[in-house]
Amino acid sequence: MIAIDTNVLLRYLLADNASQHKKAKAIIDNQSPVLITDVVLVETVWTLTGKRYGLDKSAVCTLVRALVGDGLFIFEDSQVLWSALRDYEESKPVRGKALDFADALIVNKAHFTAENKGFSLSAFYSFDKATEQLKGAKKP
Repeated sequence: MIAIDTNVLLRYLLADNASQHKKAKAIIDNQSPVLITDVVLVETVWTLTGKRYGLDKSAVCTLVRALVGDGLFIFEDSQVLWSALRDYEESKPVRGKALDFADALIVNKAHFTAENKGFSLSAFYSFDKATEQLKGAKKP
């Protein structure tokens, strides 16, 4: 197994720098499996939804599904990722604020981690209005 950072994944996906794309492709295509950590995935989505690339929610969901469905890539916990993706995809803006993929992953990871440590997560506190629609979310 190897792991890659956000920039390697972005160059692989975007091919917006020919030299770096070639190197990223060589690294990824010649190794199996390739670990994409939660942090790398969140940074990738954040970059792709930003001003420069402007991907919308639908495009992000398609991309994440493609990465998870590609047997070449391994994630920290695919079930948590699928749950976060579902929450993100089904979310609606709350008082004008859309849910970010990162927030959906943070909440789902909190539930997963608590359960794996033998606890039940009784609440998830956030100032972000959009998280209100997620399981256990409360305002501080």
